[in-house]
Amino acid sequence: METSRQGADVLFLLLGAVMVLAMHAGFAFLELGTVRKKNQVNALVKILVDFAVSTVAYFFVGYLVAYGTSFFVDAQHLALRNGYELVRFFFLMTFAAAVPAIVSGGIAERARFEPQLAATAIIVGIAYPLLEGVAWNDRFGVQAALKGWFGAPFHDFAGSVVVHAMGGWVALAAVLLLGPRANRYRKDGAISAHPPSNIPFLALGAWVLAVGWFGFNVMSAQVLDRISGLVAVNSLMAMVGGTLAAVLMGRNDPGFAYNGPLAGLVAVCAGSDLMHPVGALVTGAIAGAIFVRLFTLTQNRWKIDDVLGVWPLHGLCGAWGGIAAGIFGQRALGGLGGVSLASQAIGTLGAIAWGLASGFVVYGLLKRFVGLRLSQEEEFEGADLSIHRIGATPEREVSW
Repeated sequence: METSRQGADVLFLLLGAVMVLAMHAGFAFLELGTVRKKNQVNALVKILVDFAVSTVAYFFVGYLVAYGTSFFVDAQHLALRNGYELVRFFFLMTFAAAVPAIVSGGIAERARFEPQLAATAIIVGIAYPLLEGVAWNDRFGVQAALKGWFGAPFHDFAGSVVVHAMGGWVALAAVLLLGPRANRYRKDGAISAHPPSNIPFLALGAWVLAVGWFGFNVMSAQVLDRISGLVAVNSLMAMVGGTLAAVLMGRNDPGFAYNGPLAGLVAVCAGSDLMHPVGALVTGAIAGAIFVRLFTLTQNRWKIDDVLGVWPLHGLCGAWGGIAAGIFGQRALGGLGGVSLASQAIGTLGAIAWGLASGFVVYGLLKRFVGLRLSQEEEFEGADLSIHRIGATPEREVSW
């Protein structure tokens, strides 16, 4: 029976890892559909290669930093408990790789390829695992201190703050260091729209992400005995809450419509195991409203050229999710309890500060020593031809 239970846990977590792996296709198509046509190939290649670099960095360094587990032992030891630790690494690595995938959308269309890969290695190997270890492995005594002071540690069941807010605030630093795309904001005050190149691909990316998210959230239980239907339903309710709010506030704009469910899902990750479904619906709706409002302000008033709006979507909605867990997780509002609003606020603000500092340090050093941005000519030509030497839909075939 024990062997069967261990095998079931491995299969359960493996399915979750595969579902989150599939989300990276969603990241790719969401970015492909949002950027201009001359940058579509770059969007696809970046997500794949970032994932590969993330895997290597997390395997050799990141997992050790977060959990103190090294894989430098023989295969016989790695296979113990049906290789559960290896599958757990696979699952958590897909979370880690989401951070550079988030950043990729913010810096699209003008970032150099190799410096971004270097940033990915540092973030996934060091910066992200340090935060992950604090939140999910009780590193450095932070969680114990919060529990002693406020009665409960910081709670982030599936990564609203640890993954999404971290990625969003790192992306904000990178976007600010890169500056806006050429001709995006003109000297005469006019704003060039740079509309999405392919709404169907944008929608496909959002759907793939939304479906995979149920592996992201539900399988965060990590063992079959702790699986929760509450997490699944709360994820669903937050998704539809975000959709409805974004459609209403965005006046039926398809870009807002398809980012709305993602905003809701980002926000519900932290408290999906604690909230009542009505609380999850409200959390998602507020997240959808945050995204629409802050995306508009970011792009039009503050003139921050965050191409996919990853700072409002992941950075701000993720931070809201950390706070929302402390509100709607309370028994007085139908939640399961065992959560402190003070701990949630402190943990969320700490993660924001860490993400922003990590982004400025990593991308600031790369900007100074190797450069981050394509040349003016390369940016005008497009990242597809400048970096990959081929467009998404070549119009001329080679004749023999």
